[in-house]
Amino acid sequence: MTPNDADALVTQLPTPTPSAPAPDVAPPAAPATLDDVRRVAQRLRERMRDQVMGRDDIIELVLVALFADGHVLLEDYPGSGKTTLAKALGHSIVDDRRQDELADFRRIQFTPDLLPSDVTGVMIFDTVTNAFSFRRGPVFAYVVLVDEINRTSPKVQSALLEAMAEKQVTVDNTTHRLDELFFVLATQNPLDSVGTYPLPMAQLDRFLFKLSMKHIDRASELEVLRTWGTPRAPRELPKVTRGDVVTSRGLVRQQVAVDERVQECLVDIARLLRADKRVRQGVSTRCLVQAIPALQTLAVLRGRDYVSSADLESLAPVLFAHRLDVAPGVQVDALITETLRGPIDRLSRQTIGGA
Repeated sequence: MTPNDADALVTQLPTPTPSAPAPDVAPPAAPATLDDVRRVAQRLRERMRDQVMGRDDIIELVLVALFADGHVLLEDYPGSGKTTLAKALGHSIVDDRRQDELADFRRIQFTPDLLPSDVTGVMIFDTVTNAFSFRRGPVFAYVVLVDEINRTSPKVQSALLEAMAEKQVTVDNTTHRLDELFFVLATQNPLDSVGTYPLPMAQLDRFLFKLSMKHIDRASELEVLRTWGTPRAPRELPKVTRGDVVTSRGLVRQQVAVDERVQECLVDIARLLRADKRVRQGVSTRCLVQAIPALQTLAVLRGRDYVSSADLESLAPVLFAHRLDVAPGVQVDALITETLRGPIDRLSRQTIGGA
């Protein structure tokens, strides 16, 4: 080959294009094992901890609810980081389908003048086509923060019942499906009762957990003050896809064993609570059904493929407390602890799974 031929060959070669930047999403391979599920949860945990300090316990329970396909009610003080927590979760999940172009996160501020259509959506008349079309409300998103849920009327509160229970909304006799990932984080202030409408038991029963957010510890609060307003070096923490979360939910259901004795313990606890004279309304069967995937998820996060008595003891207070209507003066947490003692002790003495 002559030099001229070599030059001609070089000019015919395609010009190399710059490599695309590394994506900030998880690898395309869908989760296939419980180890994969733990890795998905760890990505979410790291992104949330990067934005919210001193809330590791709350972050874990929010992740349990997310993978258990439940919803969370946060009872907190103003300025405790609830919006930041919800945003961090919502913005950590990206759409891998590109079909409906749903938002990853939406915030709804509940106020006394809010209407149900402000949440679910409304029919709009198009003067060009002379037809009505549905304009989706903010409830159409992967993660929805419902801020101060007890600030609005029961009529608007009930607009969430169908969405939370069946992942759909009905407007003008037409049903519109929500995404399978749909996850609600609702908040309410535990102290300010002026101008509020307490949630009815039917609404509370839709929430898997009710979590009380205490003030963060001294070291975390000092760290917030030290870093506030200081430019932080950007951290390229990987995100996860919608499919990662949905697939992980299925894997948890299929691959985490729930011994029949765990189910019996759950039912025994529920029946003891219902029979207690201090309890005016006990936990529902729905609560027990929702408890199973929550226990399975916690077991996975703790590195096991079976549910143990320790999982049940950890989750029982946040599973049951908000579903109980007790007599005046009765401390719900103390009542649950007392009721758990017998069934949990019996369960812990038995060999379950790999224990």
